[in-house]
Amino acid sequence: MRSIIRFVAVLPLLLGAPPTSPGFGAALVSGDTRVSEDAPHLYVANQGAATITVIDASDASVVAIVQLQNLGFGPNARPHHVAVESDGTFWYVSLIGENRVLKFDRDNQLVSSIEFERPGMLAVHPTQDLLFVGRSMAAVNPPQRIGMIRRSTMEVEEVDVFVPRPHAIAVSADGRWVFTSSLAENTVVAVDIESGEAELTRLGGDEPHVFVQFALSPDGATLVATAQISGKLLVFDVSRPPELRLVREIGVRAEPWHPTYSPDGRFVYFGNLGANTVTVVDAESWTVARVISGVGLSEPHGIAVTPDGQRLFVSNRNVKGAYTPTQALGFDEPNGTIAVIDSASGRILKVMEVAPYPAGLGMAAPQ
Repeated sequence: MRSIIRFVAVLPLLLGAPPTSPGFGAALVSGDTRVSEDAPHLYVANQGAATITVIDASDASVVAIVQLQNLGFGPNARPHHVAVESDGTFWYVSLIGENRVLKFDRDNQLVSSIEFERPGMLAVHPTQDLLFVGRSMAAVNPPQRIGMIRRSTMEVEEVDVFVPRPHAIAVSADGRWVFTSSLAENTVVAVDIESGEAELTRLGGDEPHVFVQFALSPDGATLVATAQISGKLLVFDVSRPPELRLVREIGVRAEPWHPTYSPDGRFVYFGNLGANTVTVVDAESWTVARVISGVGLSEPHGIAVTPDGQRLFVSNRNVKGAYTPTQALGFDEPNGTIAVIDSASGRILKVMEVAPYPAGLGMAAPQ
């Protein structure tokens, strides 16, 4: 099946944009805007507050807060997910409420902004000058296309994937394929990046899965998908794309959300949005190795692991208020949290309170 690629107009990069337009280049952030190249940094999309919190992952300290309203965006910009280039030079955030994807540099300066209808999950290509973007869960009937953005110019093409509401996004280890899936049907898709050809794999059964997000194993042979409605982790053999072969279905706690692998590929971690827990799955036996619970885990959404594999960072929406905040951050909604977890013991080391509804996380790490 061959996809149809449509070119989309790109917003011009205008330094000194008028007040009614998003501005570029200004250091409109709280804290030190300079990001050290010596430590991994974590970017937190605070969907309920139109901010991005920048955290030094080495000591779990906040080093900056990017205020999107100061850059000309609205209070309902709804930043959702962050993707970071491998060397941390640039990072990207999707804004559901503004229908835009933004590009920032290492010093948290806004470099560029492009239009894209209801952007959701983001994935950086490992070797090419590309960024891929899916559609938000908030999009009821978006185009059946994903975005392919050339990062250097921020030009975007839309690639047909032939499934409704494409959400999850991952790029193969060899950089040839991009994987996505549908929120509305049990279908996963492999797209040849060079040719634009899309191969659909439809799963059997009547039980709806609603795939949230993917994670690719470090060796590139396995793709895992979290399924919101069925409450499962699905395991695919992707060693011979475009074939995506389902090899395991593992029942887990309610609403598994964003997954990630440990750097050595031994474990898969994800939060359970509907259970206020974090699940650890052994990727050798494909069994649940541990379920982590405790103060600070309240509707876990995003997850990131440090490059050394020693700590997990988990964002928690806390919309229902299962966690009682201890700080007054000046918001009408409950503070969200970032739970810092020791990956070996499963112990919660620290609970950081952040702006409401922290969602997707992105990690920058030195190479």
